[in-house]
Amino acid sequence: MAGSNRALGQWSVPPIGLGCMNLSHAYGVPPSKQEGEAVLQKALDLGITHFDSAALYGFGRNEELVGPFLKPHRDDIVLVSKCGMRGENGVRTIDSRPEKLRADIEGSLARLQTDVIDLYYLHRYDIGNAVPIEDSVGEMSRMVEEGKVKAIGLSETSAETIRKGPTVHPITAVQSEYSLWSRNVEIGVLDTCHELGIAFVAFSPLARGFLTSVDLDPPNFAEKDIRRGMPRFQEPHFSENQKWLPEYRAIAEEAQCTPAQLSLAWVLSHGEHVHAIPGTTSVDHLEENVGAIGFELSADVLRKLDALVNQNTVSGPRYPAPTQAEIDTEEF
Repeated sequence: MAGSNRALGQWSVPPIGLGCMNLSHAYGVPPSKQEGEAVLQKALDLGITHFDSAALYGFGRNEELVGPFLKPHRDDIVLVSKCGMRGENGVRTIDSRPEKLRADIEGSLARLQTDVIDLYYLHRYDIGNAVPIEDSVGEMSRMVEEGKVKAIGLSETSAETIRKGPTVHPITAVQSEYSLWSRNVEIGVLDTCHELGIAFVAFSPLARGFLTSVDLDPPNFAEKDIRRGMPRFQEPHFSENQKWLPEYRAIAEEAQCTPAQLSLAWVLSHGEHVHAIPGTTSVDHLEENVGAIGFELSADVLRKLDALVNQNTVSGPRYPAPTQAEIDTEEF
């Protein structure tokens, strides 16, 4: 896969990495430790070198899984985590005050069993506590000076906020949700990253499983599956979105790829600075996802996709209102 690598700051990595959240968090009962390690091993076998975790995922359990397993391969991978969003006493909290970020880095280094995190994101710009982005990035820059972090990133931030970050310290990457049905980064974030030489990393590039060959059944989602609270997986929106899904899958067949590969190839078609980090608990799905690397879509297929799936045809916002209010992004 080396020939298709893309720059992620100082590193050269395949354009598809592994979002590790699913192994510990968000979609109901997580896989066992052994099953999670099997996915991580398969990723290594397939040549993936970009592994994305966070203090939030499983309230620390994801870092405890990912770090020790990848430790023997530490010099060959890009190990990523995030601060500013965590679990405290069983409750998700956002707090990006410098003293909180300092506690985050120490906890993550211990759980990951490493002396340095390669790429460290501010998980959320702290709107609730009105913490200036310059204060949060300033504390993270001190982590770089101390050798605890190699590079800094921002997550789910607006173009305006992205421009503020480099005034304090260089920003290596910006991570946000991006897929055919979540297009808000096209308002300004994608172009801003390209202009400033910042890598853009797309999470949930498969629309949380919707843009795949798997027929989702929201009423039967696990009790703690976060999609239960997302409007697009609730009625009437879910049924409205299902109306165009068969045509989407037909386009994938026409392009001679799977629906998941079609979605990933579409994301990666938006510039050499774009990366995708789909998550999965299935080694088969992981292999399928990696198969999208180097897959080029024709202009006709791209036109059909943009006409079929866009902000005007997708029903429902991507987050419920209370969650959206926590996020510093432009929305259609």
